[in-house]
Amino acid sequence: MIRADTLQAAPSFAGISTYGLLPHQACLDDESIEYDIGIIGIPFDVGVSYRPGARFGPSAIRQASRTLTLAGGYNVPLAVNPFKFWGRALDCGDIPVIPYDKHEAMDQIERGYTSLLQRNTYTKEFSSTKTGSQSIPRLLTLGGDHTILLPILRSIKKVYGPMTVIHFDAHLDSWNPSASAPTKEAVLTHGSFFYLASKEGLLHNDTNIHAGLRTTLGSLADYEDDDKCGFVRVEAHEIDRIGVDGIIEKIKKRVGLERPVYLSMDIDTLDPANAPATGTPETGGWTSREMRTIIRGLADLNIIGADLVELAPAYDTNAEVTALAAAALIYEVMSIFVQRGPMRLE
Repeated sequence: MIRADTLQAAPSFAGISTYGLLPHQACLDDESIEYDIGIIGIPFDVGVSYRPGARFGPSAIRQASRTLTLAGGYNVPLAVNPFKFWGRALDCGDIPVIPYDKHEAMDQIERGYTSLLQRNTYTKEFSSTKTGSQSIPRLLTLGGDHTILLPILRSIKKVYGPMTVIHFDAHLDSWNPSASAPTKEAVLTHGSFFYLASKEGLLHNDTNIHAGLRTTLGSLADYEDDDKCGFVRVEAHEIDRIGVDGIIEKIKKRVGLERPVYLSMDIDTLDPANAPATGTPETGGWTSREMRTIIRGLADLNIIGADLVELAPAYDTNAEVTALAAAALIYEVMSIFVQRGPMRLE
């Protein structure tokens, strides 16, 4: 028998795969489980239009995230350790979703996300010091294709109201499905969810922004529909003219420093040289270094939640370059959450 007191801490390559080797608890099975930051996977990819496979994204991100703990996890640029901080972070596992019916899957995601969002936090810093304030956990979602953002926004509205979204993506995702969707089933995709979210009143008017765009269009009418959803656009090529700092400044100016903001990151924002494993790759994207720097530049924004989507690991290299990039982007956002302290809803 091996005595527990003789064992050393497990190395980063040992044990089950959770994000950053965080403790795992089945948060959806036990509503008494409390946390300040929750990691949740949503293995859904029935909304894709090109390459499938993003349902395996959550497990790939978790596996790649082991490297984040190799030297201890301290984030030097942000001066925090998101794995050792003032509160509790848990990997809550995955929301189970049916792969045969995307509308039922949307309901499953909304119910699961709502349950996770409307929990008590582990840290009770504000509960007794602020009358009428409420501590709320922050959730980091591992996708899954981008369709999952529609039920997430439905859940968020129940707590925060219509949400301002910072959307990193090569594509608009505000396609008007009434123009060419041949059936009712074809209306909801990973390219139409912002249009549907706008129609449902889930987006805060005229405060949203896309960044990293470089897709082709059906016509300029696509921009007109995007305008109606309350977005402005930052093209990927603008980084060559205004640099990383200019991209950060554009985003901050658009959303403001105090307004609650949700951050949605499609891994295809990165160039295929940095992230080949995605459903709809587009050349001319940003590097992983540029993207991480841009995310860190948003540290003073009031980000209430985030996701990383569209990683399809079957198309990755043997070195897991896309999964490593995805895990690192989640790490940067988690570091921001830790740096800002407990989340409070007035």
